[in-house]
Amino acid sequence: MPDSVPTGLIAILRGVRSDEVLDIAEGIVDAGFSAIEVPLNSPDPLASISALVEKFGDSVEIGAGTVLTADQVRECRQAGARIIVAPDTDRDVITTALELGLTPYPGAATPTEAFAAVKAGATNVKLFPSSAVGISGMKAWREVLPSGTELFPVGGVGADNAAEWRKAGAAGLGLGSSLYRRGDRPDDVRTQAQAIASAWAQSI
Repeated sequence: MPDSVPTGLIAILRGVRSDEVLDIAEGIVDAGFSAIEVPLNSPDPLASISALVEKFGDSVEIGAGTVLTADQVRECRQAGARIIVAPDTDRDVITTALELGLTPYPGAATPTEAFAAVKAGATNVKLFPSSAVGISGMKAWREVLPSGTELFPVGGVGADNAAEWRKAGAAGLGLGSSLYRRGDRPDDVRTQAQAIASAWAQSI
């Protein structure tokens, strides 16, 4: 990974298999992404997380996505996950992650949900789906959320609009289908990762 400040870019490898995850991840790490998330509704996700931690854990944060319960948080920690990403704002998931020394990224689609996440202790909020909230919506959220709350748009973000989101104040992006779809080849993922990272960097 390049020697630089964290980019805030999180790769979401939904559907990835444990026997291909390292090859897929290599190009993502080389592009300078800050984190890689394996959603729990992927095949054998804990095996993929463990493999990623072993090979890339010193370079990027490895975590789990679509985490819905406190028990799943504990299982992910045992696999080596350091970040816990959820599609919703579940207080038990947030507090359990914090108690275990992990970083939660709860999902919020409304300011009410975002405030609930912050009150539970989260400082990073997944703006999901960001295509529904929109850039103007995110700007409005940032005006009222406590200072230090970082918003990460997920859903409908990619190389074509990364710069716009960053200029609007996004702390990072969660990249799913714009980066990786089940069955994609490692070289194709590498190309997409480089395009996204370049667009994000050029928005400074």
